[in-house]
Amino acid sequence: MAPYVRLRQICLVAPQLAPVISDIAEIMGLAVCYRDGNVAKYGLENALLPVDAILLEVVAPFKDGTTAGRFIEKTGGRGGYMAIFCCNDPDERGRNANAMGVRTANVIDHAPYHGVQLHPRDCRAAFIEFNHTDGSDDILGAYPPAGPNWQKFIRKDVTQALTAVEMQSPDPQGLAEHWGKIIGVAPGSGAELKLPNATFRFVKGASEIMSALEFRVTDAASVLHAAKARGLAVAGNEFLLGGVTFRLGA
Repeated sequence: MAPYVRLRQICLVAPQLAPVISDIAEIMGLAVCYRDGNVAKYGLENALLPVDAILLEVVAPFKDGTTAGRFIEKTGGRGGYMAIFCCNDPDERGRNANAMGVRTANVIDHAPYHGVQLHPRDCRAAFIEFNHTDGSDDILGAYPPAGPNWQKFIRKDVTQALTAVEMQSPDPQGLAEHWGKIIGVAPGSGAELKLPNATFRFVKGASEIMSALEFRVTDAASVLHAAKARGLAVAGNEFLLGGVTFRLGA
């Protein structure tokens, strides 16, 4: 199989699940496709919403001592939690990361799904995970973490795509090169990593975080109106939700 890597999923973390998930669904016109009982063993609850073929997940801790809970405490709740990539060989990408000093934090083996999560301290800014589902390299094929029928929950009348992820760092070029080596994508002009289905953009910021998600929407004004109606502070074409800035484009 030819090597490939695509953005599969973005995971946000929130102190409580319900308000964030309902805000995202209502404002962005998205539908929850799955709640995964398997994450309970990590002290978490979750929900996933498809944005075309990319999954947007929110996790929330329901007990003390979780990694997600520590992440919220450390960051003050600001920043995305995980960038998850599907690829042809997660183990090989994990070995490549290990060779550059990035440790493996967790390996998930739920056949037909196999995932390798890398240590966020070594990745910098957020967790990186690589995964593969046997027999499913179709972007609309089976993806067990999103449930058995996730494709049926895709809604495109309001939000059409998740187009870009913004990462902040005091050294954006350095972080872009570091992530580029881990993911296997060389930075393009400026501090950007272009994947087949999304762009990672690295900008100057006080701390290293996943700071924003950019969406292509049908009518930005109506989405911003919906955000205001749910009590969110809107500035220009963006608002803060789930620890990250939701930025809208046409």
